[in-house]
Amino acid sequence: MTGMLEVRSLEKIYTKSRLDRTPAFRLQADFSIDAPRVVGMMGPNGSGKTTLFELITGSNAPTSGEVLVAGRNIHKIRTDQRDRLAIHYHQSYQVRHFRSFKPNMLMEPARSNYPMLHLFDEPQFNTQDGYIGFMLDFFRKLQAEGRLVFLCVHPNERFHLEIVQEVCESFIFVEKGTVTPFADYPTMLAHEPAQAYLGDLLTERAA
Repeated sequence: MTGMLEVRSLEKIYTKSRLDRTPAFRLQADFSIDAPRVVGMMGPNGSGKTTLFELITGSNAPTSGEVLVAGRNIHKIRTDQRDRLAIHYHQSYQVRHFRSFKPNMLMEPARSNYPMLHLFDEPQFNTQDGYIGFMLDFFRKLQAEGRLVFLCVHPNERFHLEIVQEVCESFIFVEKGTVTPFADYPTMLAHEPAQAYLGDLLTERAA
């Protein structure tokens, strides 16, 4: 059975400069998701969350490894059709765009008319009446339609944690380029780097 998303030995290395090839940042990820769900993702600023999203959607080329969306290598799909497999919404729900130096005529068609993966990168949750509920219903609707949803948040208010606990089934924590998947929220909270990152928000919630 083909998984919805397979991230295989994925690595992205940024070097200090064109002349100095010493790694300045390294992202590594290896995980898979088989069924439609809403996945919560969090981690400190600069940890590699957006880079991971860009690699999954094909807007950034990996140093090594591969990303398969519904069994298709996203980096071999035509650049003008990759958003038919995976789409990246950045902050105010604007779609991330990308470019490639390989002609589309030499690449594979998406063979899909609607994205299988929807990646929301730190979306803005307006606290006005009904807005948060509307967005949570939207995420659930995508899942019910057989889509995989990633919800990346940078929690600075307690209600951000309450949102991910309510709508997300599994979680990914990213720190210093290390991508760690978790089966559920309590398991992620047992991870010391996640505890340190969330800090006072956990104390506030417990109170």
